[in-house]
Amino acid sequence: MTTIAPTSDAIAIQVQDLHFHWHKGSVVLDGCCLDVPKGEFWMLLGTNGSGKSTLLKLLAGLLQPESGSIKPLPKLGFVFQNPDHQLVMPSVGADVAFGLAAEQLTAIQVRQRVHDALTAVNLQALIQRPIYALSGGQKQRVAIAGAIARQCDVVLFDEPTALLDLDSQRELVAQVQRLVKERGLTALWVTHRLDELDYCDGAFLLEGGKVIDQGNPQRLRDRMMNEKSEG
Repeated sequence: MTTIAPTSDAIAIQVQDLHFHWHKGSVVLDGCCLDVPKGEFWMLLGTNGSGKSTLLKLLAGLLQPESGSIKPLPKLGFVFQNPDHQLVMPSVGADVAFGLAAEQLTAIQVRQRVHDALTAVNLQALIQRPIYALSGGQKQRVAIAGAIARQCDVVLFDEPTALLDLDSQRELVAQVQRLVKERGLTALWVTHRLDELDYCDGAFLLEGGKVIDQGNPQRLRDRMMNEKSEG
């Protein structure tokens, strides 16, 4: 049974002793614990099968843990690895506005939210552009704009650069770094690309279903590179 643990106001994402396994399958998370401070950009590292994407889905409420505690999250956004899995409207502006349908906003307020969000990701000039005409990096920025328009406090990123070329990868991660600094967002970003650690405030290393190391991103980068070379 999942319980809610008392938490500090300075922590945006808090996970304590989280356990999860697939039905009739192997254990994915085995006592996982982590804290992400408010207004910071943290990355989640680990080999394939270490539980990174599963952890994000648990944080987003897409899966339910067997035991442990997750701090109740404020309004959050989720950016998938493949943006085509979440962009549902025909144009950029319409897609960013789509997530506002559940809020009681006037048409003027919706237009302002969309304008501000697209400006934040440098896509205002493409507000009428069909989604199919965008590059992969632009699609990911539209997904981020959707979270900004909904005024999300926390954004989860599940390997958002996995399908992008190197230039688009660097542009996207730098954009998120800037949004965290300028807007006070909290971001948790899953990655396999160690060069992306140059942009974050801290990182977690997940192995065997739990966090085995955390802290300075460059130290974790050096550790993983050393382990790779020794292996």
